[in-house]
Amino acid sequence: MNAMTEPLLFQQGERELVRFATHPAKYQHWTLSVEGDVARLKLDIQEDGGIKPGYKLKLNSYDLGVDIELHDALNRVRFEHPGVKVVVFESGKEKIWCSGANIYMLGLSTHAWKVNFCKLTNETRNGLEDSSRHEGLKSLAAVTGACAGGGYELALACDRIAMVDDRASTVSLPEVPLLGVLPGTGGLTRVTDKRKVRRDLADIFCTTAEGVRADRAKDWKLIDSHAKPQQFGALIATEIEALRAQSTRTGAGNWGGKGIELAPLNATIDAQGYHYSTVDAQVNRDTRIVTITVTAPLTPVESTPETIVAAGAQWWPLRFARELDDAILNLRANEPEAGTWVFKTQGNPLHVMQADNVLDSLKAHWLVRETLGALRRTLARIDVTSRSLIALVEQGSCFVGTLYELALASDRIYMLDLPDSPDAAPALQLHHANFGRYPVVNGLTRLQTRFCEDADTIAQLEGLKDSPLRADQALALGLVTLTPDDIDWDDEIRIMLEERASMSPDAMTGLEASLRFPGKETMETRVFARLSAWQNWIFIRPNAVGEEGALKLFGTGKKAKFDWKRI
Repeated sequence: MNAMTEPLLFQQGERELVRFATHPAKYQHWTLSVEGDVARLKLDIQEDGGIKPGYKLKLNSYDLGVDIELHDALNRVRFEHPGVKVVVFESGKEKIWCSGANIYMLGLSTHAWKVNFCKLTNETRNGLEDSSRHEGLKSLAAVTGACAGGGYELALACDRIAMVDDRASTVSLPEVPLLGVLPGTGGLTRVTDKRKVRRDLADIFCTTAEGVRADRAKDWKLIDSHAKPQQFGALIATEIEALRAQSTRTGAGNWGGKGIELAPLNATIDAQGYHYSTVDAQVNRDTRIVTITVTAPLTPVESTPETIVAAGAQWWPLRFARELDDAILNLRANEPEAGTWVFKTQGNPLHVMQADNVLDSLKAHWLVRETLGALRRTLARIDVTSRSLIALVEQGSCFVGTLYELALASDRIYMLDLPDSPDAAPALQLHHANFGRYPVVNGLTRLQTRFCEDADTIAQLEGLKDSPLRADQALALGLVTLTPDDIDWDDEIRIMLEERASMSPDAMTGLEASLRFPGKETMETRVFARLSAWQNWIFIRPNAVGEEGALKLFGTGKKAKFDWKRI
């Protein structure tokens, strides 16, 4: 698959599939330019460039294709331009910054398409904040013109929002009054949790379609700064300078090199699944099960700054992160009925441990740091995926260190016990990577999440780092769910998977999302566990999507007819 030439939407037999790999040469809507340590991402959406036919992307409104480009562009900044400290989001159109998700696209889309679209958009914005927090890549929204709905949600994800005070530019979240739905990508949560807007002011803001101009927006904490058109350029320069001072990004100069090229993924998509060099996702549409097998490095990974940079996008940890990320996105969009994902691993566990040791010892190196960020964000994507996740620790498995995080992200972990052949039995192994490197969206490690922040248990487990654990030991420590022996293994796994597949997918999605994030909440868990659940429900209610619902009638001049009962 060549990301430089292949379309994002394509036919495979009778199926219409989306691919998420792209390249700047294909961008229709974003322009990425870099000057020194500042990258500028300019949004100039082409009306006739929708990923699907049937609607025009007017008023700088976006669809899934626009967000696929943005996801790619941010990764280009991370890896191809390591000297960038600040990303500035700008509009290429006069009087309109971004009007958010295209309403006509939403009205024409299936429920699954709408929800998957919102999820990717959420994750892209969360990733922007993640890069600011961990890698020091700062961002600024330079708002010129109307900034509405998902457009304002993009601005909210930035570190700072600067707005021109021209008496015409506004910020708004008009989804409730205009469409009968909620802001779908974290707007409500970021207004209160991130920008600390008072509840009553947020209530007015989110129920007013007209929007708020610069002076009031600043007073209400909806933006950070504003200036008249003549002074706006100077204001942006000041904002960039302040963010530059906050950035911890040092670029590649200290390591004697530039960024690396994110070469197109070498992926094969066929009727059997999605196949990469380190990740293979086999899809069984009869049983509705996807088996995702991750292959460990075949040889020890490059372990010096020079050899890692020389390997570039082919360095195993980065290649694995990119391939797993692409597989997750493809499976979520294209295989909605495959409700169970089974994670397996294979290969030499010593090579995985060696790779983890390199990630630890060189974590200050710019490429290693960005690779850790890619792994962190990809694993977090698994946590919020609405699929049943099962890990199978079998003979030949290598669930150690980073790869054990796949098991920890799963709803259940089954480990084969070979009591009569202990030397041939599979082993799993903890590593420093499992104790802080990859926080979940709740801010905890997956071990802390699994054991409900029991500090004594975590301390005990930390003392067992680097010691291979047999099935009986892993079970006693609570690191796996069940340990069938070789006589019962096949039947127990088959029955478990059949039972899982027989249950209501709606109930399973709600159950899994509720159980995966115990304890304290964060802004991210509220976005995914609370806001997404409500939006999911509202998206199927007749008040929004019925024939006389607000979303369906938008732009027709007709007034929506609501069922006035509160439920």
